[in-house]
Amino acid sequence: MKIACTLTSADLATQSARWRALEQLLREETADGLRIAFAAGSETELHELVAVENDCCSWARWRVDGTTLVVTSTGDGVSVLHRMFR
Repeated sequence: MKIACTLTSADLATQSARWRALEQLLREETADGLRIAFAAGSETELHELVAVENDCCSWARWRVDGTTLVVTSTGDGVSVLHRMFR
């Protein structure tokens, strides 16, 4: 599995800024990735961000459950996820 993001530098900066703008309430590292709870009202933005992530970072599985982001992977992808969203 190749762990890479296909976004351009400018698009990556925009995507990162959008993620940082969301208020994280709880971040939990799991055996296969991450669970992050965000503030109420973030559902639409989460779905939009995850749609981009599913395209550019397909080495992980990205999904939204209410206001919670659930991201999973295997192998080295798990440790990469654990370093994200800090």
